[in-house]
Amino acid sequence: MAAGSCPLLPEVPWCRFVVVGGGIAGVTCAERLATEFPSDDIVLVTASPVIKAVVNFKQVSRTLEEFDVEEQASSVLQKRCPNIKVIQSPVKRLKSEEHKIITEDGKEYAYEKLCLCAGAKPKLIAEGNPFVLGIRDTDSAAEFQKRLGKAERIIIVGNGGIALELVYEIQGCEVIWAIKDKAIGNTFFDAGAAEFLIPKLSAEKPEVPLVCKRTKYTTKVKRKKQTHQALDKLAVLLGPDWHEGLQLKGAKKLSHKVHIENLCEIKKIYLWEEFHKSGKVSLAFPKAQQDKEVMETEEEPWPVYVELTNGRIYGCNFIVSATGVVPNVQPFLDGNKFAIGEDGGLQVDKFMHTSLPDVYAAGDICTTSWKPSPFWQQMRLWTQARQMGWYTAKCMAADTLGEPTDMDFSFELFAHVTKFFNYKVVLLGKYNAQGLGSDHELMLRCTKGLEYVKVVMQNGRMLGAVLIGETDLEETFENLILNQMDLSRYGEDLLDPNIDIEDYFD
Repeated sequence: MAAGSCPLLPEVPWCRFVVVGGGIAGVTCAERLATEFPSDDIVLVTASPVIKAVVNFKQVSRTLEEFDVEEQASSVLQKRCPNIKVIQSPVKRLKSEEHKIITEDGKEYAYEKLCLCAGAKPKLIAEGNPFVLGIRDTDSAAEFQKRLGKAERIIIVGNGGIALELVYEIQGCEVIWAIKDKAIGNTFFDAGAAEFLIPKLSAEKPEVPLVCKRTKYTTKVKRKKQTHQALDKLAVLLGPDWHEGLQLKGAKKLSHKVHIENLCEIKKIYLWEEFHKSGKVSLAFPKAQQDKEVMETEEEPWPVYVELTNGRIYGCNFIVSATGVVPNVQPFLDGNKFAIGEDGGLQVDKFMHTSLPDVYAAGDICTTSWKPSPFWQQMRLWTQARQMGWYTAKCMAADTLGEPTDMDFSFELFAHVTKFFNYKVVLLGKYNAQGLGSDHELMLRCTKGLEYVKVVMQNGRMLGAVLIGETDLEETFENLILNQMDLSRYGEDLLDPNIDIEDYFD
């Protein structure tokens, strides 16, 4: 049945499927539903006039996939899938018992089945501070580039993907990088991999042409009439290649200049006048001398100062908050008894159902509650957003048609490929020995400046791997994890660079 009016509420537009969210999960879900039900209208409700589409998709191996994320006008999506109807307005409220949503422009839409893909929102270290910038969408990325061009020093707080990309990409500006962990990139790799990557922070970057993979659409918004909250709702979340095409250069004539402050967090943020009255002393950018850093005080005034929990204070032009995200569940909670996961997401079962009838969720907004495969864990990454959107549409279609559903293969093995510090990075299975306690062993192979290979072993079987560089081992290791072959007899030869391991097992 195509879109029409709701039988119980004739004045309300009705559609069999409504998807909320114009990010990867939502668009992927809507596209698959549009293919499965070509005679039905699929309503996609999004806060922004541009959506995120997967392009240049490549299946690297059975579970590894690579793709680019492209911003597209909603009209491009509607041309590609004529039965997708895009509604541009944030959702104000969900009335699950009545099977309808209400958008902020006051309109109501009734549904048979609903999928919530509203993503996540950033955790800012200080809300409302004009010197604290969270890079979360195309607008804030443009604002960051503008501010960076006039900056001589910035402080980056956080240890996730955006922080890792920033500290490598920024040139012409001193960077103080504050992380709460002992080593960089704690979410993605161990201290050994961090040590392998750190030399890249001081190395000269090769000049590359500024080519942006994504088509950009400018959203014209009358800023003076928009609240910060409204702008957040209108903003489009970043793609995985968000910094490509941006010239991330500061006001100084220097290349990389990064100082890492580890095992610390932000204690207090001072504006210049407040700091001046406090009588406290700030530090100059540390000088490297004979494998140690010399700390000196400075009197140069800065617009903002950061006091760290280790007692050190630094002045800077502005602060970048890159401390992660929280699921964007708030618009849907009022009047609805959702089961909420420990991390704040909407709990979903193995068929991506939430705890409410006919309401599904996918991507960053959801928290998986089923018992996972021994080699899979949920992480709020672009790859999982696409996989969840695709699988949720499959589950919605099967439920509508009364057909059985099998768990998608992508949930059997955690597999993610990305790039950090210009190295290809592949993460497989329990790559950081997640949940294994002390009952495991690690095998390592490292060639400085070329590659870093780590495998997680338990009882002679491979459970996970980290591959940095062009190792060409991802498909072999993927198979070894999935088939659980006993590798005890190979011992250290498993990672011997003089042995072509692919010939052993392929």
